[in-house]
Amino acid sequence: MKVLSVASEFYPLVKTGGLADVVGALPGALKGQDIEMRPFLPGYRAVMAAAEGGPALLKLADLFGGPAWIRSGKSGEISLLILDAPHLYDRPGNPYLGPDGLDWPDNAQRFAALAAAAAMVARGAVAGLRPDIIHAHDWQAGLVAAYLHYQDGARPGVVMTVHNIAYQGQFSAELLAMLGLPPESLSIDGIAHHGQIGYLKAGLQLADRVTTVSPGYAAELLSAEFGMGFEGLFRARAGIMSGILNGIDEEIWNPATDPQLAASFDAKHLRGRARNKAAVQERMGLKQDQSALLFGIVSRLVWQKGIDLMLASVPSLLACGAQLAVLGTGEPAIEAALRDAAARHSGRIGCVIGFDEGLSHLMQAGVDALLVPSRFEPCGLTQLYALRYGAIPVVARVGGLADTVIDANPMALAAGVATGVQFSNPDEAMLQAAIRRTAGLWQHKPAWRQMQRNAMASDVSWHEPARQYAALYRSLQLARALI
Repeated sequence: MKVLSVASEFYPLVKTGGLADVVGALPGALKGQDIEMRPFLPGYRAVMAAAEGGPALLKLADLFGGPAWIRSGKSGEISLLILDAPHLYDRPGNPYLGPDGLDWPDNAQRFAALAAAAAMVARGAVAGLRPDIIHAHDWQAGLVAAYLHYQDGARPGVVMTVHNIAYQGQFSAELLAMLGLPPESLSIDGIAHHGQIGYLKAGLQLADRVTTVSPGYAAELLSAEFGMGFEGLFRARAGIMSGILNGIDEEIWNPATDPQLAASFDAKHLRGRARNKAAVQERMGLKQDQSALLFGIVSRLVWQKGIDLMLASVPSLLACGAQLAVLGTGEPAIEAALRDAAARHSGRIGCVIGFDEGLSHLMQAGVDALLVPSRFEPCGLTQLYALRYGAIPVVARVGGLADTVIDANPMALAAGVATGVQFSNPDEAMLQAAIRRTAGLWQHKPAWRQMQRNAMASDVSWHEPARQYAALYRSLQLARALI
């Protein structure tokens, strides 16, 4: 079976978040399911420079304002398709934001172009590459379903995956003619959303199957609290909707072989974590103290992630004798508040503002507990890395966090199955209670070591998610064959 995976990010070529990790890992994971998945990516500078470029397979004389080529490419062992459109993608920096930190003003055209070109491939425009299934990821690929729906002729089945409902891709209805979609598409049963063109809405409404990245988040999206205006549509399409947990690449994220660490270790030999803890403390300007409970945060520093709740909880954390190390980038106000906290509590709180892949690995291997106080979390990858590296996740009971961490309640501790700490109703009081509970667990080293070993034994691989995706693709292929 051939699957075309349409996405705006792909690790290791371009990454702003977990979407890139998922799109980068799925092709390899699906090989064991006899599925050939080929990612289709925008030809950003980083993609064009890093991918092993192949020949142009198709030339498009004018794609939203300039010529474009669909090219083959390679990233390691993974075969790619790349939309080489210099007028749309040959730009520096972030794939979505200009130098001023604002969205590129032509993002509507940039990602409509990706979707339109993917629809051409879906209908056989490139010889020998016609896919059986299209897998579209997030709003940037949402219009693929619309371009296929409003054109005549046979088409493959379309799977639409929502990685984060907060990012929806809303643009002016005046762009409809420019997008090449018919007037009837701008309806409640099409791509219209509150009087605008909704790229994500198009995918959710018109795809054959809708998935999100955890069973818990799939259930939450049916509610007004989490659905962000789409809960009615999710309820209407609940019969074709499912939640499939993300996995992680266990070769890249392996504490026994990770070259980014100060010392390697595994579940049977945890002593190496002490050297990594010391390295994190040194890097973050923290007091060298193995007895202090070291909390870590590796995250985007935004409201969704509850970093403001953590800032309000600093006194409780310090009262427990703990330390805090933070790595991430995000909202300027939160970044400034973290810098201020680190300055006021030198040696107890440290932060590095920015993206540092190597340091993120070191922190997972060195912090004692990883804080993830998200207000909502579709799946989350940082807690999966924490489990793999024996950093105890302290997580809000939402979405994929609730699905992946077993709370250290009395029954779970007695049964010897706990892997972390959960808290409900993400707010300051509940987070502070979770910090105090974690500090109490830290004092009981045999129980803490058991939790670490349980965490490191958790199956966070792509094996089961890949099996579920393969089953979904095959069921959709069969359903399309019967039409």
